[in-house]
Amino acid sequence: MGLRTKTALVIAGTAAIVATLIGLLVHQLTGEDQRRNAARAADARLVEAVGDYAAGTDGGALVNPPDLPAALRRTVTDRPVRATFLQRDGGSGAPVLWAATRSGRDVLAVRRSYAPQARALADLDRVLLGSGASVTALGCVLGVVAAAGVGRRIAASADTAQRIADGDLTDRVRPRGTDEIARLGAAVNTMADALSARLEAERQVTADIAHELRTPVAGLVTAVGLLPPGRPAELVSGGVDTLRSLVENVLEVARLDVPGVELAQCEEIRTGALARRAAASAGGDVEVVVRREVAVTTDPRRVERVLANLITNARLHGAPPVTLEVDGAALRVRDHGPGFPAELLSHGPRRFRTGARERGAGIGLGLTIVSGQARVLGAGVTYENPADGGASAVVDLAPGSP
Repeated sequence: MGLRTKTALVIAGTAAIVATLIGLLVHQLTGEDQRRNAARAADARLVEAVGDYAAGTDGGALVNPPDLPAALRRTVTDRPVRATFLQRDGGSGAPVLWAATRSGRDVLAVRRSYAPQARALADLDRVLLGSGASVTALGCVLGVVAAAGVGRRIAASADTAQRIADGDLTDRVRPRGTDEIARLGAAVNTMADALSARLEAERQVTADIAHELRTPVAGLVTAVGLLPPGRPAELVSGGVDTLRSLVENVLEVARLDVPGVELAQCEEIRTGALARRAAASAGGDVEVVVRREVAVTTDPRRVERVLANLITNARLHGAPPVTLEVDGAALRVRDHGPGFPAELLSHGPRRFRTGARERGAGIGLGLTIVSGQARVLGAGVTYENPADGGASAVVDLAPGSP
């Protein structure tokens, strides 16, 4: 149940409770007022009848009526008082109001129908019920309207926060007013500003470090070429190649972090040809399986970069055989190792994080580059661990299409 529904139900429920309480109060006060007025009229009639009875004339008083309520009879018999009593069922189903007193040994009483007052109270109850239903319906409508307005504002803030979390650090909430929802929007904007500044500082530092390392790394590569052949030269060459690859990857990540810097150069190409080119650029033993190929408009160089990184990741952290399967616009890289760690499946790739130890060593930039290049291409990348083991990464070059 959403916040809008809850708010509407609370307002409608409050209106219903208030209408019910007011209706009960009006019913109770009106009933008591009717009874007091009818009792005063019956008592006045009883006084006249007792005077006529004492004068020996027929004033309409009932003398020792057999159907006099027992409670009223006991009251006037025990002490000489005048008393009234409302009999809810007067024999014919209609309420009757009695007034009685003792005169010598006799009990004198007058009897009046209470049906007009009962009908008037019933009519009032129907009016109160209709008014309460109308107030409740109006409260429900007002609740829906109020909840819709509040819900739209909260939903707009939530959507903006989600877009910021997805990487659009330029999006901001447009708060209106000074209430708590406006304060929430302002807090989201403040958070986005701080996050944007922090990420920009981090990106700039990373890019600066990589740029500073580029020149000495190039010098190391040249110096390694001058070393005499042998095992020491091979070790130094391997370390320098790793360092150079790291610097290039960091620079690529820094470029991909800046919106608008990297642009796709698209052309039409068959997905089967894309897969074969990517497998060839990745090198090694990669089986390409083409189940169904289609023509797509994309940037082949970037797609090859994405697939090559996924194949390299599968070789480093998975186990053979590594396959590249083509199914329309979807290209799947599959290995048969321990699978992706749960954290990667839940939160996606994170730079400088390889996930679980069983996935092997690394600095965690390969899948980060995959995500950045896929974002430039407008492609989707999903990671999963198949039920029969291993890890599977799917690159969808036409996300959203059937």
